[in-house]
Amino acid sequence: MEELNQDPELLRRLLRAKDRMDAASHEEWPVERLARVSGVSEAHFARSFKQAFGVPPHRYLLTRRIERATALLRDTELSITEIAFQTGWGSLGTFGRTFRDITGESPGTIRTRGRAAANGLALVPACFVSAAHRPDLTIAVSEKRRREATDINGSEQKEIP
Repeated sequence: MEELNQDPELLRRLLRAKDRMDAASHEEWPVERLARVSGVSEAHFARSFKQAFGVPPHRYLLTRRIERATALLRDTELSITEIAFQTGWGSLGTFGRTFRDITGESPGTIRTRGRAAANGLALVPACFVSAAHRPDLTIAVSEKRRREATDINGSEQKEIP
């Protein structure tokens, strides 16, 4: 968390909602539900969560789902479809598209590479491996798609992050 002038009680309430998302990232977590868990209004929750954690609640949830899916792809024999539904996606298509938008690779590619590298990663602490594979969601997926569509149409140069 960045340095804030937020009320410690509010931060505890936000952490309660964040912990609930972490524990059940496969569930739906609309702002209304998160605000109820935190005991604050929806607008106040959304604004305060982004200020406290640097990303909006939905983007945080997407990050958790992609992290969980990546771990399941690497560590289990579950089918990609089973992983999509276990991690909270409503359809395989949405899962695959969002996964590719966020990670830059398809779930199948991640699985193949993860299995090939598994032997070499045995000596690296799991916390370092997890941190290295954490998706970077500094821009919204829809913004990323808009930028890519603009590049395809050739009307603007691609921005370098």
